[in-house]
Amino acid sequence: MKTTMKKLLSELNKDLEWEYSAAIQYTQHASTINGAEFDSIQKELLIHAQQEMAHAVMLSDQIDFLGGVPTVDVEKREISTDSVKMLKQDLAGEENAIKRYKERIGQAEELKEYGLRRVLEDILIQEEEHKRDLVNAIAK
Repeated sequence: MKTTMKKLLSELNKDLEWEYSAAIQYTQHASTINGAEFDSIQKELLIHAQQEMAHAVMLSDQIDFLGGVPTVDVEKREISTDSVKMLKQDLAGEENAIKRYKERIGQAEELKEYGLRRVLEDILIQEEEHKRDLVNAIAK
């Protein structure tokens, strides 16, 4: 199916909803995760939260530049009282983001929106780093 600018903007807004939710979820998880073995990942979760908000700003700017209106809606968040489950929830979110951004990069390429593609590639690189951090934390 051919990508249209309307479809791309809709998907970018859905990505934006996920970025907002990731920032909220990471912040909550960083505050509530407990156990000495999670001290280093706790600090990393706060960094992830800040990076997810930066992604939201980048997406908002791109949506506006492309003629859309950035959403203020937030996708679902997941919480738990179990520290490992929190990290698995965060990992699932990163896997979703990686899948979505790979799709979005292809759509940007199809529409010859090379600046957008570059922004999405930069976000994808950080999402992949987040995934590695979480996989390493869960494996310990």
